[in-house]
Amino acid sequence: MSFLNKFSKKIAIDLGTATVIIYESGKGIVLQEPSFVALDSKSNKVIAVGEEARRMLGRTPANIKVVRPLKDGVIADFEIAEMMLKSFLEKVGVKSRFIKPQIMVCIPVGVTGVESRAVLDAAVQVGARKAYLIEEPVAAAIGAGLQIEKAEGNMVIDIGGGTTEIAVLSLGGIVVGESIRVGGDKFDAALVRYVRENYNLVIGESTAEEIKINIGSAGPGYSATYEVKGRDLMTGLPKHIELSAEETTKAFKELLDNIAQAARRVLEQTPPELSADIVEKGIILTGGGSLLKGIESFISSRTEVGVFVSDDPLTCVAEGTGQALSELDKISNVLSTGNQGIFS
Repeated sequence: MSFLNKFSKKIAIDLGTATVIIYESGKGIVLQEPSFVALDSKSNKVIAVGEEARRMLGRTPANIKVVRPLKDGVIADFEIAEMMLKSFLEKVGVKSRFIKPQIMVCIPVGVTGVESRAVLDAAVQVGARKAYLIEEPVAAAIGAGLQIEKAEGNMVIDIGGGTTEIAVLSLGGIVVGESIRVGGDKFDAALVRYVRENYNLVIGESTAEEIKINIGSAGPGYSATYEVKGRDLMTGLPKHIELSAEETTKAFKELLDNIAQAARRVLEQTPPELSADIVEKGIILTGGGSLLKGIESFISSRTEVGVFVSDDPLTCVAEGTGQALSELDKISNVLSTGNQGIFS
């Protein structure tokens, strides 16, 4: 076993609703692609995966469907998720028949036993010799460089594509944590709805994401506009409008309030000694949602605690998962309790 441990690859996977990021020990991030799969609806054959499949979204003939096998941070379609993972792993050269890799996958806080088992099973099916799970806030904290093994309070908010994970960590584990089904996908949907209701303009998910990335804002202080193209709801003809950053803030209001309220709930349940540490250190933001302009100021104003975005928010979880896999002996207590799986 020691021989196999020495020579088998160590692969960490951030299996996100919107993006899959793969980290290989010794190499760093080796893949970062959207969680999309294009299928032939008649034969169920995979046509494209990742970025290639995402580019087909909204542009396919009737016999091709573009799907996302993950929903709200967990696997919604096991078979398609497995095909997607296999394709990604092959793309980064993980396909040895003789020395199978060790794989660690991160999962949201509070997933059910069935949901966590589905992730473990998927890792084994794609060729893992040993498979492990780690909770996303723990991985995010490790990736952000926080010393979570100490008897000190650290607070992380990871805003992903399907969920927002909020946790206070100390002594290597989660003291208080909450997962809410608010993430990048909901922000995109809010923009689609806002543009439809206010401009009678129909836009797709890809256009909404482009708006969010370019001018999406969580509060005042940022002025910009973006040309939005779509289909006029009344005439059915192509149409374009100018959308402002202030309008995206209006579209996002309810979702931003949900994140702030969840952060306050976690803080209210945090032991006083750890609260003092958090006031001193501040809250760390990770995940793609943390790139929304002004979101740190918005959360800080609602929690009355300083908020900072990590250095590499998009890859923070994958890098933390990779570090955890490389130091299993040191972080065995942060592996998901009851969900840790080891398979030969």
